[in-house]
Amino acid sequence: MCGIVGYIGRREAYPIVLKGLKRLEYRGYDSAGIALYDGKDLNMCKTKGKVADLETLFNKNTSTSGTLGIGHTRWATHGVPNDVNSHPHYSNSGNLVIIHNGIIENYDSLKKELIKRGYTFQSDTDTEVLINLIEDVMTNEKVKLGKAVQIALNQVVGAYAIAVFDKTRPNEIVVAKLGSPLAIGIGDGEFFVASDASPFIEFTDNAIYLEDEEMAILRLDKDIKIRKIADDSLVNPYIQKLQLNLEQIEKGGFDHFMLKEIYEQPLAIKDTYRGRLLVDDAIIKMVGVEDNMKRFLNADRIIIVACGTSWHAGLVAEYIFEDLARIPVEVEYASEFRYRNPVITEKDVVIAISQSGETADTLAAIKLAKSKGAFVFGVCNVVGSTIARETHAGAYTHAGPEIGVASTKAFTTQITILTLIALRLARANGTMSSSDYRRQLQELELIPEKVAEALKADKHIQAIAETYKDSRNMLYLGRGYNFPVALEGALKLKEISYIHAEGYPAAEMKHGPIALIDENMPVIVIATKKGHYEKVVSNIQEIKARKGKIIGIVTQGDVSVRELADHVIEVPETLENLSPLLTTIPLQLLSYHIAVLLGKNVDQPRNLAKSVTVE
Repeated sequence: MCGIVGYIGRREAYPIVLKGLKRLEYRGYDSAGIALYDGKDLNMCKTKGKVADLETLFNKNTSTSGTLGIGHTRWATHGVPNDVNSHPHYSNSGNLVIIHNGIIENYDSLKKELIKRGYTFQSDTDTEVLINLIEDVMTNEKVKLGKAVQIALNQVVGAYAIAVFDKTRPNEIVVAKLGSPLAIGIGDGEFFVASDASPFIEFTDNAIYLEDEEMAILRLDKDIKIRKIADDSLVNPYIQKLQLNLEQIEKGGFDHFMLKEIYEQPLAIKDTYRGRLLVDDAIIKMVGVEDNMKRFLNADRIIIVACGTSWHAGLVAEYIFEDLARIPVEVEYASEFRYRNPVITEKDVVIAISQSGETADTLAAIKLAKSKGAFVFGVCNVVGSTIARETHAGAYTHAGPEIGVASTKAFTTQITILTLIALRLARANGTMSSSDYRRQLQELELIPEKVAEALKADKHIQAIAETYKDSRNMLYLGRGYNFPVALEGALKLKEISYIHAEGYPAAEMKHGPIALIDENMPVIVIATKKGHYEKVVSNIQEIKARKGKIIGIVTQGDVSVRELADHVIEVPETLENLSPLLTTIPLQLLSYHIAVLLGKNVDQPRNLAKSVTVE
């Protein structure tokens, strides 16, 4: 959440910063702003609303000249979304300008102290407090901007990624990071700053990702200097080559990123198991697992921590690990984990799942688990992300960039990785026969083409969406491996269409939710042939008896559910533990089409952020 873009060089900054903000819109935001400096005049424009609104306003009222610029998309924390609370923010003198992603938790006490010293505040934000704290340090300590930023940040509590400049020093931007991601692009006599590399990918493929509690001073015609904020020690910058390319972050002919990413799932799943799944040799190769096999096999239990869609993937993994590898698993909301004083020991393995690798709640859970001596294994999609660096070992999903806020290919690739781990542990544990193991590998290899087959129901699903787009509530039911898929399907509908939906285990329906069922209640039931099929059919009959509208997700060739349901959507047959990779596809498409028919902003749903980097 929140997006940061900055540029200093010899090009005009405005088009670079503006395009960069558009690239970061996927992160979720409610206001946007840009500040430009041309060596004489400081030009700023900011507004509640979208980057397109900012562009219109800027072009009408404000000069766009200047080779130094910073821009920001804000997701409101301190202060409501409005023009005044939008970033960038000035210091009282008007010389310092800042953009900030994160939360300064002790901002109130700092603000009260600054008010005593004569400072005034225009906004309700913690960010305006920070920039005035930096100015106060500069004034009282008589230091330059970089040193003032360092001293000020040693006084704050919270999380931040910031970019600051001083208009009296027009050849310099100071950036710093703690808990929120920050990438620096290294060009030829120019620097780029952003929350991720997408804003500058066409200008350079050389990037530095700041570590926590590091700051950098970016000066024209000077080498970059990175220092530790705590002790001022110099850090040797590690410049890495970006693997991202421009085509990956464009829509590629699709109407929305979400639809593009739904259709990318066959390739994303294949890329995730590519090089790891060797079917002919009956081998799964995962270095992070092999190097730590004893930790996994000797674990008292596996604890999975995650949020949102990743938590649902963890729930699927709970079934897979316990069923195949016979290892006890607990799945925890990362946002609750650290606050309930959990019992964690050195014999626990913690698997942390996050698409972005920057989820603040999951990072906090990782730090707690490490402090208790647990072995922590990360599953994320973004190379070089904080979770990838903070965990003892891990595996990337290789889903490619996921721009749509509502995760789709993140879910299926996370399940793919977790399935590979579970199968490897099952074989090492001796809980699966050689023939069953080979069958699992063979079927997993076929999943991409079966996902492609499931996607062929798109037009049929669109017609069903037309029927139910005006519903106010929906119920999603599943059993066993497909109960978490029901939760995920309901979440997708809520996220992008704003229709209330709930997921339940099908057997739980009669313990409360059945009271909601009438002729106006659509009920989506996952009823594949493998796993509790007869029980689910009985649940469908209970719904039918109460005149509920039934949409059945069924295995190809199904007869029993077809006779009862108002609509059926078929998916190819597969093994029970792999079925979530297929049954989630029609639920993603159904949510997508309902949202489009309702005219919603599918890729940027209201109030949501792609990467939740604050608690």
